[in-house]
Amino acid sequence: MEGDLINTNKALLPLSWLYGLGVNFRNMLFEMGILKSRSFDVPVISVGNITVGGTGKTPHVEYLIRLLKDNFKVAVLSRGYKRKTHGFLRADKNSTVRDIGDEPFQMKTKFPDITVAVDGKRTRGINQLTSGDSDSQPDVILLDDAFQHRYVKPGINIMLVDYHHLIIYDRLLPSGRLREPVKSKDRADIVIITKCPTDMKPMEYRVITKAMSLYPYQQLFFSTHVYEPPRPVFPKNAKTLGNFKDMNVLLLSGIASPEQMLIDLQERASQITPLSFSDHHNFSQKDIMHINEVFAGLPSPKVIITTEKDETRLLNTEGLSDEVKRSLYVLPVKVSFMLDQEETFNKHIISYVRKNSRNSILAKGKDDNKSKDSDHSGDRPRTISFRNN
Repeated sequence: MEGDLINTNKALLPLSWLYGLGVNFRNMLFEMGILKSRSFDVPVISVGNITVGGTGKTPHVEYLIRLLKDNFKVAVLSRGYKRKTHGFLRADKNSTVRDIGDEPFQMKTKFPDITVAVDGKRTRGINQLTSGDSDSQPDVILLDDAFQHRYVKPGINIMLVDYHHLIIYDRLLPSGRLREPVKSKDRADIVIITKCPTDMKPMEYRVITKAMSLYPYQQLFFSTHVYEPPRPVFPKNAKTLGNFKDMNVLLLSGIASPEQMLIDLQERASQITPLSFSDHHNFSQKDIMHINEVFAGLPSPKVIITTEKDETRLLNTEGLSDEVKRSLYVLPVKVSFMLDQEETFNKHIISYVRKNSRNSILAKGKDDNKSKDSDHSGDRPRTISFRNN
């Protein structure tokens, strides 16, 4: 059921109260205009959350990439969590996980024709992406994990909420997993309840919709994860794998919330042994030895299933046994919208990008110049906003 994996520590509530004072003060500074949020003359779509990881940001960003890449020049800007470089960096074919981080590396590998860049300062990153000649500038910028990065004012602000960790039942850090108070959801234009079970009942949709208590200007969507056929991480050494229904599965994951994946796999395998590490975990030689030993101890037939994000860090890791390499498969995941909401969501996104694209802005500028003699209202700063579309 919704919120079933929330686990709060009541002993830490006093610390959560102090943490909340700091967060609320920062948000107040933005609301008062003391700290400035900046708009840009390029469509900017932010995808993020107010919890500690695990809401499915990367699959949703990839959904947006697939939706837009054939008709617009797409750029993804991430902070590049746990990368070993600094400042602004544009990914290329030689970029590594250490250079740009695992999630940007995953997206650049899957979508080599789009622009992927990293920068801890998103305003600087957007300036870099939109500088230079017009042919090299993106038509739309997707901000990965930027809901809390309030120095940028996106045209569409998408907030993701994990079905199993609904924010309305959670508490602030460190007692719970919230990085901001629940009321911060009011900044979102679109809220998506992610990782929903496919057998949700109509009553459950209604209960969650009412509990989220969104404003009329906000759109609520529900999405679930759809798994593609497993593919080998090391194709040269891999065994043929049709399915793993009658196999012992070692579920190897270094993600924030592997619970839904475990639930999904329980319907597809006879026996699952979870081996979990922290989010964005860099596998040490001790970890690799442990993986080898655990897998060697499983009875045959057996297979290792991992995530796409973990694949990026395992590919160049030394020490994996030949047996592990032959048996290591990644389970790609895509996002699917529920309640036949996909067309509505797609239309919102495409309409916003098309109306606010560089070509539309240039055309509008020409029309404005033609009417200058009859309109003396003066120049006004232009804010691209989904709520005005």
